Amino acid sequence: MKQLRQFTAIIEREDDGFVALCPELDIASQGDTVEEARHNLTEAIELFLEVASAAELETRLHSEIFVTPRLPRP
Repeated sequence: MKQLRQFTAIIEREDDGFVALCPELDIASQGDTVEEARHNLTEAIELFLEVASAAELETRLHSEIFVTPRLPRP
């Protein structure tokens, strides 16, 4: 039976596209739209989970992630 996990996707505009980051696994992807970036990130996470060893997963998995608004630059 597959284990169901939820991961965070942080997506932000970069130039003329979007970058998507999963901070729990430190995996990133990109796309031309928010939806495409999210889809590509989901695919990258799935592929990583298919091939990662238990040791690599344990090393990379961050269980506590805190997301806050971007702070203004001084």
